[in-house]
Amino acid sequence: MTTIFSDIVSPDVTLWGSVFKLVLSMLLGSLIGFERRLKGQIAGLRTFALIAMGATLAMLISIYIPQVYFGLKNGDPGRIAAQVVSGVGFLGAGAIIQMKGSVRGLTTAAGIWMTACIGLAVGAGMYVIAVTATVLILFILVHIERFEQRRDLLWESRVVRIRVKGIVSDLDTMRSILLKGGIRISNEFLAYDYQNQLTIINFMVRIKATASVPDIFAKVRKRYDLASIALTNEVSN
Repeated sequence: MTTIFSDIVSPDVTLWGSVFKLVLSMLLGSLIGFERRLKGQIAGLRTFALIAMGATLAMLISIYIPQVYFGLKNGDPGRIAAQVVSGVGFLGAGAIIQMKGSVRGLTTAAGIWMTACIGLAVGAGMYVIAVTATVLILFILVHIERFEQRRDLLWESRVVRIRVKGIVSDLDTMRSILLKGGIRISNEFLAYDYQNQLTIINFMVRIKATASVPDIFAKVRKRYDLASIALTNEVSN
């Protein structure tokens, strides 16, 4: 037992130390991935666990090669590990779903990058730092979001697409209804279809998480003769 503990805390790459580091990084990555899965994100337990383990393995290899093949105790263990920090950016980019008027997945992408760094920390034997970072990440993802919800700070960028029957030039009432319902207009695109007698409006908006979109749309329908109204991610003609 003493030998196993010595291997775990040793700065050298050992069998039991490597096994412990891989298992620990898997558990820490899974904790973060579990929180992301609860929020409905595509990247979940398996993704985050694999990222953490992969980063840990990269760090172990970085330490192992100078020690074993070159006999260097003071080699450059950061050479391979540095590529993890830049390379994981591709995974982060894949987690971001970008559409016209909406960018989603930034928090998950940041979590992926941080999870890779946690894996590197575990691989380097910085156990306390890795566990602390995991706790802080979970605190940010869970408790700070609750704080934002309580303070009504959560907004989402979307597009309100409206087709009004007839040629309408006065949209002040429509803007007022959206604003009172918790929808802020950041930009708008107005087009007239004279052939079909339609007014086409695309409002680039920020919506409060607490806003009742069906109620807001019902109020707009009462004031205007609508052909259609929709909440979407893309501007359309």
